[in-house]
Order: sequence, then C-alpha cells, then structure tokens
Amino acid sequence: MSRYVIIGCGAAGNAAAETIRKVDPDSEIRMFTKEGHYYYYRPALPEYLAGEKTLKGFTLHDAAWYEKNRIEVHLSNEAARIDPVARTLTTKNGEMFVYDRLLLATGGTATVPQVKGVENNGVLTLRTLADADNIRRRAETAKSLVVIGGGLLSLEAGHGLLKRGLKVTVIERNARLLPRQMDPAGAQLLQRRMEEMGLVFELGGQTREITRRDGWLVVALESGKSLEADIVLLSAGVTPELTLAKALGLTIGRGVQVDDRLRTSIADIYAAGDLVEHRGKYYGSWPAAMAQGRVAGANMAGRETLYEGTVFTNKLKVAGIDLVSMGNIDAAGKEKCLITTDDKQGVYRKLVVAENRLDGAILYGNVHGEKAIYGAIEEHKDVSAAKKVIEEEGFDLSTL
Repeated sequence: MSRYVIIGCGAAGNAAAETIRKVDPDSEIRMFTKEGHYYYYRPALPEYLAGEKTLKGFTLHDAAWYEKNRIEVHLSNEAARIDPVARTLTTKNGEMFVYDRLLLATGGTATVPQVKGVENNGVLTLRTLADADNIRRRAETAKSLVVIGGGLLSLEAGHGLLKRGLKVTVIERNARLLPRQMDPAGAQLLQRRMEEMGLVFELGGQTREITRRDGWLVVALESGKSLEADIVLLSAGVTPELTLAKALGLTIGRGVQVDDRLRTSIADIYAAGDLVEHRGKYYGSWPAAMAQGRVAGANMAGRETLYEGTVFTNKLKVAGIDLVSMGNIDAAGKEKCLITTDDKQGVYRKLVVAENRLDGAILYGNVHGEKAIYGAIEEHKDVSAAKKVIEEEGFDLSTL
C-alpha cells in the first residue's frame, strides 16, 4: 500500500487526491494545510465579501467527504520540513510522517507591491478566507475603500464592497482595465458599465506611498493626487509560495519547474497549482491548478498522464456583467480578428485567428457559444473555410 502526502488543500491538492483515490483505492492519503478550513472555492471570496454567499455555499469538500474517501486532512498543521532521502515530512508541531510520493500544492500568496506604507493598519490583501473575514469585519464601520490594482479580483472585490455601501475607487497603473483579459475596445465598454454601477477609476495611476493622517489612510499617487480611505486593498496578483521548494533545493524559475508529468527535480516529489512553472509558463489560475492536480495525482498513482498546458481562461464574476476571455486576446491588434459589437446593448465579441486557427476570444455582454469556442481554441481548429459562416451566424462554432 502506497503512502501519499499532499501539502496544500486547494484546487491542485484536492484534484490530485481525488485522482489518486480513483486510481489507487487502497492507498493512504494525507493532506496538510496551514488554513483552518476544508477545501473551498477561492474565486468566490468576493461574493462572500458582498454577503451573497456563505462559507457553506462555496465549501467544495466538507469533513464528511474526506471521511468517505478515506483522506486524512490535517487542518491548521503546516508542513515545516521535507527530507527527500528519508522520505519524511515534519510539521511545525513536530509530528513526522513517512511518504512514498509527495505533492507540493502550496499555491501562492497575495503579491504585496513595493510601495512605502503597505505595512499600515488597514492595508489589506485578499487571498484566503481569513483575509476575507478580516475585510468584512472592517467593512462594518468603513465608508470608503481604495483598491490598488485593476485586475479581475480588484473589480470583483471592489464591487462586493460597493454592495455593502462603501465608496470604492480602483487605481490601475495601465491605461485600461483588465489589460490581460481585455483589449482597448472591450475595456472601454466594461469601464463604462462599472462606472454606472458606482465604481470610480484612476487609470494610469502610479501609487507613490500610503500614509496615515487624521484617522484616514491616504494613498498618494505619483501625479500628486491623494485619495483618502478607511481600507486599502492591495490586489497586485499572486506570488508562488516557494518556502518548502527552496528549502528542498528544487529547480525554480518563476515557479517550481516541472515536466509534463508534473515531476520536480527530486524523485517522487511532484508539484502542481499556483507554485508551478510548466514549459516556461506560469498560470496562477484555478482551471490550470485543477488540470495540473489531476495529472500529478494520476502519475503519482502510477497511471502515466501528460500535461500539455491549459488555455488561459478568465471570467469576471460580477452580477449584471458577462465577460469571458480565452487564450490570446490580441490586445495589440496584430492578428486577424472577427469582431461584432453593439454599443447600445453593451456587447463586444471578438475571435482572434492566427495562421487560420482560432487562438483566442473575448466575449463581453453575450457569452453564447463559450464552450464551443473554448474547445476550438484548445484544439487549435482551422477556421479558414468557415470564417464567413462564423460571422454570419454570430460566432456559432458548434458545427465546426
């Protein structure tokens, strides 16, 4: 009977555990996490901030699920050291466990920008349930919020706290919102809609420092403008959690470098999720973590499976707005694109075609055909013979 150890109880870790259990029904599986909660859907945290969801509503696996699947979960029990020669894991409280194969699925932490004053009380990040609970407590008496960063989480969290009655200003250093998910034309429509909802934007804003003055947090911009707030939320992306990986001496680029079987540079140690770099790419996304976890779990259990990458896919989860972007959005306008737009209805649909193959898409205001479009991008389908039909039938790719 094999002994599997999984460090992390997020998307990658749980996908691996599920796969191992299916392939190896009699194995011993142990999971370790520094968090005090079972597996929850992290992208739902902004809805939790808004009061639209309870923890139970976005908990994916509860205690009963782990018991049923005979997976031993150690909550609030952080892994402190791994000995790859003795094949042991030691926790911070001194417990030691033996493994045959181990998965690092430690995920990432919220990136804290190099800005003077980020240590001030009331300057927060949103990555975990504990972070969200802290923000909710402060929001009970707060009246204003400044979000530094204009990505998906920024807009979702900002909108969530807007619904709680806070005045919300979002600072984005780029000239448009969602620079990784939207091209200029689509971003303009999105900005207009979110301004109608009540969000205020400072585009092209560079934060110089954050200070405390007269009970307020003051965010000073390089332009000379200052913004006062009760709460400042730093939303600058994800940094891979590499503490254990570095202690092991694993090969690291932007993240832990893995091969197509999700193996690291040390035998029988695998890695998946937000700490991983694969074929030079760092994903930092829920779909990629799930896919990598499944592949890692299969290979750990002896079923050879290859990971060949994940199409970058992002959705904005704000009530009243439909937005999905996939693959190459061609923000620079270098590729051939099929575009339909309706300013009155707030619709912008774009398919990016590179070398006659579907390479990416933006669907805003109307996400009809999302699954078929994703499949065509993933399979690199040749659409050269169907461009006219695709345009005439509103990007219907179901017949391809």
